Amino acid sequence: MEKISIQKISKADLTALQHISRQTFYETFAGVNSEADMQHYLNNQLSEAQLLNELSEINSAFYFAKQSADVIGYMKINWGDAQNEFKHLRSLELERIYMLKEFQGKKIGQLLFNKALEIATDMHLDCIWLGVWEHNLGAIRFYKNNGLAECGSHDFMLGQDKQTDILMKKDLINTVLSNVDL
Repeated sequence: MEKISIQKISKADLTALQHISRQTFYETFAGVNSEADMQHYLNNQLSEAQLLNELSEINSAFYFAKQSADVIGYMKINWGDAQNEFKHLRSLELERIYMLKEFQGKKIGQLLFNKALEIATDMHLDCIWLGVWEHNLGAIRFYKNNGLAECGSHDFMLGQDKQTDILMKKDLINTVLSNVDL
């Protein structure tokens, strides 16, 4: 496989962001959700206007995973007041991490996750956290293998369907200290 690069994106990348966001979300969840709920989410949460608002947020950032010039995945991170929960914590939220279906299982998610950890460490934050759909067992396993532990849950609306996300968190202070020779 060709080398994968991780690149921070800007408002100039809006069209590519919307395309990868919509395609990966649909590939991941269309088979287990109604078409009406999927279309509602795609048209509202992944619209150009919504994504432009998210790109404009000072405490958020998006990163593409690219193979050559092709966008094959992306992630969105939040900190401070941009987080959906835990705004009082010195933490980084990994809000989205998605790959094209053909690239799943090829360690690209690990590259994006490692980038999020690097950013959180560089920002001297205490933890990284996320919400993952309770039925997305592959993602839950991936996050557990990366040291995140369940710490709660919250509701997530997909169209008219109220779903449950498991909240998972990894403390970074002990991780940093374990890498230091005392």
